[in-house]
Amino acid sequence: QVQLVESGGGLVQPGGSLRLSCANSGSAFSISSMAWYRQAPGKQRELVARIFYSGSTNYADSVKGRFTISRDNAQNTVYLQMNSLKPEDTAVYYCNFRNQFRNDYWGQGTQVTVSS
Repeated sequence: QVQLVESGGGLVQPGGSLRLSCANSGSAFSISSMAWYRQAPGKQRELVARIFYSGSTNYADSVKGRFTISRDNAQNTVYLQMNSLKPEDTAVYYCNFRNQFRNDYWGQGTQVTVSS
């Protein structure tokens, strides 16, 4: 069973940085990819970045060049390094693990607020 716990959110000024972490305390068996999504007030949840078992990544156009997704070798933890943050990055960020059967597991969410 996958159990995800996120950390690292908070309040930061525009142009600042944050690093989110998501640790899986359960089994990592058959995990095919890990990702970060976000949901701003009044908006749908959107994909921010995904890293596949192979190590390949993809990013939303809005965060390319500013955010970096990475993971540990055991595939138990996924990270999101966020640089040059903008007010429009304000949202609740959720980590996602997907297994080979395309079952999705979600963290509880962590608030990121970018404001001066």
